[in-house]
Amino acid sequence: MNGPGLESNTHSRLVNWSVLTLAFTSGFIIMSIEMLGGRILAPYFGSSIYVWGSIITVFMVALAVGYLTGGHLSMMQPRLSKYGFFFVAAAVTAIPTIAFGDNMMDWVFLRLEDPRYGSLVAATLLFFIPTAILGMIAPYSVRLLVEESHHSGRIAGGLYFVSTLGSALGTLFTSFYLVLWLEINQILITMALILVLCFVATQIIDRKLERQ
Repeated sequence: MNGPGLESNTHSRLVNWSVLTLAFTSGFIIMSIEMLGGRILAPYFGSSIYVWGSIITVFMVALAVGYLTGGHLSMMQPRLSKYGFFFVAAAVTAIPTIAFGDNMMDWVFLRLEDPRYGSLVAATLLFFIPTAILGMIAPYSVRLLVEESHHSGRIAGGLYFVSTLGSALGTLFTSFYLVLWLEINQILITMALILVLCFVATQIIDRKLERQ
């Protein structure tokens, strides 16, 4: 018969592996979408330093907002099932980019032809909200992993290592392979479906943990 200590260790390992895997996935998807941003904006505004400066700025500000918001939300009785809603929310808010991206770009281009300001506005409309939601995942992940405060630095470092590794692989895999194999909207739809699967996984794992 398993003792309470063994059950607690099993519970912790399952949470840890789940959160690290999901954080890796979110890092991968964030950078994959950012790399696609240049391809999406290029037909309208080119691929100059202005355009990439706009894309990087929008993603950095969105992530900053997400980190701050996720940190606050992590203080409100954090659990894995709530964590999963960040993933599905990011998928849902990506739908306008997938379905109406061209129309949004046309609307912006007709009003702002300057590649500096036009690309900045377009990148904000297309990517800010889903990226901000994805940014909430990192601080919430840390809160789910930290059980004792004196381990928080080591755990946060490991979490950001995994997330950043996912970002690096997302950058390479998207730019080296995905853009050659799939259309941009197909990649975005795939990423959205992966986010939905992440949500489903959190609900299943959370229920399993409740039964233990």
